[in-house]
Amino acid sequence: MTNFPVINTSPLIFLTKGGYLKLLKVLNEVIIVPKAVADEIMAYGEEDITYQQLKQNSWLQITPIENIPSIIQNWDLGQGESEVLAYSYLNQRPECIIDDLAGRRCAIALKIPVRGTLGIVLLAKQKGEISKAKPIIQELRKTGMYLSDAVISKALSLVGE
Repeated sequence: MTNFPVINTSPLIFLTKGGYLKLLKVLNEVIIVPKAVADEIMAYGEEDITYQQLKQNSWLQITPIENIPSIIQNWDLGQGESEVLAYSYLNQRPECIIDDLAGRRCAIALKIPVRGTLGIVLLAKQKGEISKAKPIIQELRKTGMYLSDAVISKALSLVGE
């Protein structure tokens, strides 16, 4: 298997609803979407924008995950988070894009690289793909992404804003 990053449901939804899905390409030209994550999105129906983007963008590769190691099952995470982490754990540990705190803690415990939606925006700023992170973060908050003011301030200071 190739070392493509793998994404969970909430970052995919937030970036799509905010109009920033293409920021994922700062990580790689291909992003793995585990089948459980795709199924969660498909459940919203064809009218949902994230559903539409998942269907339209071939660089978002829906991938079945056949085996979830017991070391991940023991964390009692949702199916999407479990499949994201299983994919990474079983495939040379590519980066996981997860916002869920328990999922992030599991990744850290298993030494799997992890980044959240906010981290994608910061990386895009660092790589010069966007000129300012703050307006994008504000827009993502409007889509329902929760970040405290303190976290945002610290994050923005990391990219000189």
